[in-house]
Amino acid sequence: MARRIISLVPGEFFHIYNRGNSKQEIFLDNEDRDRFVKLLYLSNTFKGVSFRDDIIGQKIDAFDFERGETLVSIGAWVLMPNHFHIYLVSPKQRLGETGKEDKEDITLFLHKLCTSYSKYFNKKYDRTGKLFEGPFKSVHIKNDEQAKYLFSYIHLNPIKLIDYKWKENGISDLNKSLEYLNNYKWSSYADHRGVKRKENKILQPEDFPEYFFGIKDFDSEIISWLQYK
Repeated sequence: MARRIISLVPGEFFHIYNRGNSKQEIFLDNEDRDRFVKLLYLSNTFKGVSFRDDIIGQKIDAFDFERGETLVSIGAWVLMPNHFHIYLVSPKQRLGETGKEDKEDITLFLHKLCTSYSKYFNKKYDRTGKLFEGPFKSVHIKNDEQAKYLFSYIHLNPIKLIDYKWKENGISDLNKSLEYLNNYKWSSYADHRGVKRKENKILQPEDFPEYFFGIKDFDSEIISWLQYK
């Protein structure tokens, strides 16, 4: 296995992303998106979780599963047809079996998430082989300015689904774009705008700096990027 260029140091913030092998779509319908979103929650635990046995078998909603201590804290996320983005931190500097600081919590979380989803996807669509193009990619977020931009970048990704060249050409209809974001349930945009839903449990905002002073400030940041030329 190739050595990761960026060390996933506990207490540091990272932009994590991955896409389908050969850029193939990895979410073909809302059932796929729903499963991945639930796995974002269920994979973030030191416990071994079987969706079939622990969720379907117990006849409970995935977000009602008591997962205990989490591997990472998630600040933002989005699903796109052939890739996903996650902003996270591994806040707890645990000591592993060797007595040394454990730096593998992020890797373990992504392994559980992508492996579980790949098994679901391959079984549903009767396929074999790799679903993702390779190991997940990571970018070290070094300061608040970079982090604030990342929040906007992640949450504005879905605009490309209705206006692929909006960054080059500018937004033609701001209200339509904001309405689309408000109705796009496959990201943490609604959670940061105070919408009460089960997916709120995916995020651990208390482990991140307060990048925005309330919903109005968050909205203002989003709008400023939409209007930026």
